[in-house]
Amino acid sequence: MFLEDTRKTRPRGDGSIEVICGSMFSGKTEELLRRLKRARIAQQKIEIFKPEIDKRYDEEEVVSHDRNAITSTPVPASEHILLMVGADVDVVGIDEAQFFDSNLPQVCNELANQGMRVIVAGLDMDFQGRPFGPMPYLMAIAEYVTKVHAICVRTGKLANYSHRICGSDATVELGEKDRYEPLSRSAYLAAREEEQRKKAAR
Repeated sequence: MFLEDTRKTRPRGDGSIEVICGSMFSGKTEELLRRLKRARIAQQKIEIFKPEIDKRYDEEEVVSHDRNAITSTPVPASEHILLMVGADVDVVGIDEAQFFDSNLPQVCNELANQGMRVIVAGLDMDFQGRPFGPMPYLMAIAEYVTKVHAICVRTGKLANYSHRICGSDATVELGEKDRYEPLSRSAYLAAREEEQRKKAAR
């Protein structure tokens, strides 16, 4: 449970980092938006950022798969977040953190050290099941980590893998249900083995 700190002044180092992670279609952005809206109801000043690369739903808004949205600021690199956050900001939200550069954990640490609550959402693994971008480091330094799950489209079990069903072998490739599906461990392993068999047969 996360409570909104309504103090007008916060001493240095009194901030925190919260990480929301999981596979695609697991509700990460939905949970991020829920926490930010609660902070706004508590009369806190919030700022939201996302990587410029993510334009799947909207140029500026952070939009969940269920089409809930909140206005955000697209930035080309994590250092821009430090430059754009005002001293009077209480809560900083960052979506699609896996697409940011390796400096994002340092940026989040600095904001938290200044007394801000930093809420970060992102994929914890890429389509090959490997830790994705700065997410592992963020999870290590965060005070709170929430892992959310999708439902496996093949087994109905909890899904924590994002399986790419078409596209290239590039680590970063934007897409939705036309390119990805959430799978459980057993379904993901079976899908990867089938892909290897098809490659070997070519």
